[in-house]
Amino acid sequence: MADDPYAIDWAAESGRLSGAAQDDAAWYEAQAAALVKPADRLAVDIGSGGGGMTLALASTQTQGRVVAVDIEPALLAAATELAGERPGARVRVETAVADLADGAESLREALGGPADLIWAAASVHHLGDQQAAVSLLAGLLGPGGRLALAEGGLPVRHLPWDIGLGEPGLEVRLDLAQDRWFAAMRAGLPHSVRMPYGWTEALRRAGLVQVTTRTTLFESAPPLDPRQRQRVVDGLAHRVNRLRPSGLLDPADSATWDALLDPDRPEWLGHRTDLFRLSARSVHVGVRP
Repeated sequence: MADDPYAIDWAAESGRLSGAAQDDAAWYEAQAAALVKPADRLAVDIGSGGGGMTLALASTQTQGRVVAVDIEPALLAAATELAGERPGARVRVETAVADLADGAESLREALGGPADLIWAAASVHHLGDQQAAVSLLAGLLGPGGRLALAEGGLPVRHLPWDIGLGEPGLEVRLDLAQDRWFAAMRAGLPHSVRMPYGWTEALRRAGLVQVTTRTTLFESAPPLDPRQRQRVVDGLAHRVNRLRPSGLLDPADSATWDALLDPDRPEWLGHRTDLFRLSARSVHVGVRP
C-alpha cells in the first residue's frame, strides 16, 4: 500500500475520522432527525468511518437495531467506542465487516432483514461501479425504506485567496490536484466504470422514487479558537501529505505548503487569525416503492 499513492490505509485513518465525526456531531444529529421515522426498526450506516452517523441513528431511533458496516475492523471499533462513550443511545448498535464490492449476500445475512434506512456517506465513490453499488443498497431496503447518499457538495475553504506567500490561489490549486488524485484513484479501482450523471439520477436508475437533495452550509467565521485552528491545519496537512506521493502538487506550491504547515516557521498557519471554514455538504435521498 505504501508504494501506491492512490491507496488509503483506513486503519491509519481511524483517529482522524473519529475526530471529524465528533466535530460534525450536530450535522449527523440533524440528518438522523430528518431521515428516521417512528416505525423504523433497522437503520444501517454503510462505510461507518468514525461512527458519527452510527451514534446519531442510535440516539434518534426508538426501537430495533442500528448496524454499522465497514471494511476496516479498526473503524468499526472506533464507531462502537464513540457510541459507548456518549449517553443517549436508545437502541442496540451492531457491527458487520463487509465490502460492497463482494456483493450483497454477506451483508444481507448480517442485516437479517430489509432495512428501513440506509445511510452511505462518502463510501460509494470508493467502489469501481458506483451505479451497481447504489442499486445493491437499494435492493436491501424494504418497501418505504430510504437510501441516503452523502456525496458531493462544495469543496471546503479555509484560506484567503492571497496568503502573502507563493502565488495567490493556493487552496484552489490544492482542490485541482485533489480532483486529479480522485480521478486516478477511481480509475485504479477494480472494475472501475464511469458514472456520467449525478447521484439523484443514480437513485432513480436503482428504482427509487421521491428522490430529493438537501444541502447544508458549514460556516465558521474567523477568528477561530485555537482548537478549530489546529483542526484546520491538521486537515490541510492531511490533504497535502496524501497528494505528495502522487506528484500532482506543483513543486512551488509544495514548498509553500512546507512553510505553512511547519510550526517552527513564522509562516505557520496556526499563527493566523484569518483562517475560516466554509463548505457545503449534500445528501441525496430516494425511497423504495
